[in-house]
Amino acid sequence: MRLAALMGLHVIYVFTHDSIGLGEDGPTHQPVEHLTAMRCVPNLTVIRPADSGETVEAWRVALERKGGPVAMVLTRQKLGFIDRTKYGAAAGVAKGAYTLVEAKGGNPEVVLMASGSEVAVIIEAQEKLTKQGIRARAVSMPSHNLFAEQSQSYRDEILPPGAKKVSIEAAHPMSWQRWVAPDGIALGIERYGASAPYERIYKELGLMADDVVKAALKLVRR
Repeated sequence: MRLAALMGLHVIYVFTHDSIGLGEDGPTHQPVEHLTAMRCVPNLTVIRPADSGETVEAWRVALERKGGPVAMVLTRQKLGFIDRTKYGAAAGVAKGAYTLVEAKGGNPEVVLMASGSEVAVIIEAQEKLTKQGIRARAVSMPSHNLFAEQSQSYRDEILPPGAKKVSIEAAHPMSWQRWVAPDGIALGIERYGASAPYERIYKELGLMADDVVKAALKLVRR
């Protein structure tokens, strides 16, 4: 894969075990470090879609993108369907990140970010924060690489400089530090996973919607 990136070859790689959410498969099948490692490879486009709609758009990007390989990072567990009549259009995948749920009542105080299966987590967290009177925006970021290629104006539109940032991914949080900076919170894990149903693992390791809510409240109520 690294050689394909170095040589600029249009190769599409498909990964199917994307996080600690694999549950009973245990630590050997839970690549906590791979997403960050792949995002560091120059000229490699990494896309981790959140549902079937994003997966369709991810394949469109992968087929049309030239000059280097694309890594599709898919989950093995079942994911829900994001209702696009209610949430942002999946076509936003092409820009790397897009707004799924807009803050109610004005500019967002906090922006919640995730990719893949954790997008459902920030949607739930956004709803809980809204009920507490916090203006929260939920952003799906399936591709850090693609988002980094966008204009500064678009990046600022999605991630307003004045808003606090919270990200969550069931993997190492290192690659999210760039997007939550300078004073945000990147939720993730810096250890290997465990053998248990993914719901139990997420709860034990602090990757639930309530953990996102707690982090967001900590930032906006300082």
